[in-house]
Amino acid sequence: MQNTIETTTSGVSQTVVEATAVAHRIADNVSNVIIGKNDVIEQALAALIADGHILVEDVPGVGKTMLARSLAVSIGGTFSRIQFTPDLLPSDVTGVSMYNQGTGDFNFRSGPISAQLVLADEINRATPKTQSALLEAMEERQVTVDGVTHQLPAPFLVIATQNSIEYEGTFPLPEAQLDRFLMRINVGYPLFAEEMSIIAQQEFSHPIQDLEAVATPEDVITLQQAAQSVYVDTLVREYLVSLSDATRSHQDAALGASPRASLGLFRTGRALALVRGRDYVLPDDIKELAIPVLAHRVVLTPAARMRGVRPERLVAEVLNSVAVPGAG
Repeated sequence: MQNTIETTTSGVSQTVVEATAVAHRIADNVSNVIIGKNDVIEQALAALIADGHILVEDVPGVGKTMLARSLAVSIGGTFSRIQFTPDLLPSDVTGVSMYNQGTGDFNFRSGPISAQLVLADEINRATPKTQSALLEAMEERQVTVDGVTHQLPAPFLVIATQNSIEYEGTFPLPEAQLDRFLMRINVGYPLFAEEMSIIAQQEFSHPIQDLEAVATPEDVITLQQAAQSVYVDTLVREYLVSLSDATRSHQDAALGASPRASLGLFRTGRALALVRGRDYVLPDDIKELAIPVLAHRVVLTPAARMRGVRPERLVAEVLNSVAVPGAG
């Protein structure tokens, strides 16, 4: 893929055409493992292209871990899995400086966070102190140990999982931690026919064992650069900011979406348009991404929680109340 923009006869830049082809290769490869969840794969890929992180919240056994592993294999990136437990220490995540008796110096031994795709499995089982060890890595793509800063590899993506039904022995993620995740997605149960295909597919071996890379980390970086050339009209920008602003004034919201959420909608909107072969963002792209990007950043009032209101429902109400640009 080329970094320069060359216009094709159809009006779409050559860079966007080539980037879309790479994105489709990655998505098709992941779909060999994750059956029937093309929308989930597309959202995960959009987060990767938008240089953001993903929180996958769902019941056990629906493929949360496989989604991370298959994505890492598909892009040919380094993969690391961190099993979060109550006794996990921050140094177990970031790494530690060890004394070398031969040289008399301290040598840094990197932790599992120093990979291009990191699976933070059951992140809410670790203590807040350990959870906070991810904050600098997720926001600034670096870790600081003993006053020395170490850069993390690019591209860098954290996919964290948590169980949506089991809360005993867990530590809920604070708002500052949730805000670091670009998207929160749900995998969901497969359809009957899809589950039959999964059983047939894994009758003798798991498809992840035969999965091969179809792109390189450099391709992902080029995808991220190509997404920056996707056009976002002023009306679409106003629309996505209006959605974030409406969550702050909603009667059921104690805390609305942050400006980081508006930036997240902007970046993922461009990434999703690129995946779909467009060099411009539609209002429908923003509507589709609003719940995954905004809902986990909204804090409900105690009264709303007592009534059983969910953040997804609040964002859905906001989508119905804010006018869509160009709609009749």
